[in-house]
Order: sequence, then C-alpha cells, then structure tokens
Amino acid sequence: MEDVTSNGIQVDHKVVQTLQRNFVQVQNILDQNRLLINEINQNHESTIPDNLTRNVGLIRELNNNIRRVVDLYADISSSVTISMEAFSGGESTNANQSDHRDGQKRIRSS
Repeated sequence: MEDVTSNGIQVDHKVVQTLQRNFVQVQNILDQNRLLINEINQNHESTIPDNLTRNVGLIRELNNNIRRVVDLYADISSSVTISMEAFSGGESTNANQSDHRDGQKRIRSS
C-alpha cells in the first residue's frame, strides 16, 4: 500500500485514485444531466407532440443517471470509510471491508 502524507494525514494512493475517478464520473454524468434537462425544457416549451413524447425517454435517462450518481457517491463514501478505518484500526479493516460496502448500498424497488 503506497501512502502519501499531506498535512499530517496519511492517504492511500489507490484510494485517492478511486475517489478522483469516481468524482470525474459524477461530474461527467452531472454535465450530461444538465444537457438532458435543457433538452427536456425545450421540448416541453415547444408543445410539439413528438418532442413531448421524446421527453419520456429523456426523463428515463435522467432518472437512470441520477441513480448512477447515487451509486457512485455510495462507493465514494465506502472508500473513505474503509480508508479511515484502515488507518485508525489497522488490520481489522480487511475482514470487514465487504460488510461495509454491502451495508451502505441502498436497496431500491423496481
């Protein structure tokens, strides 16, 4: 495990990479959502039946993107929690790692 010390805080390099990758994914999805919302609003204002029908699919895509963002934030939270426990608790973290991930995922009804 490569550790980086910054301001007296040890940070696992892999955790930092995971956090950075997840935040980039979140930002990309949020940028896509902004475009979807703009298109949905334009279609709604146009009142053209085909555009309004298209909004159904766009809203579904937006909803799926929001779910993905929630999942990514849950992964970020798990990574931070596991990393903090690893540095404060030592070896006990590896045995509990999968338990924390499963416990923090939210179950959604379909």
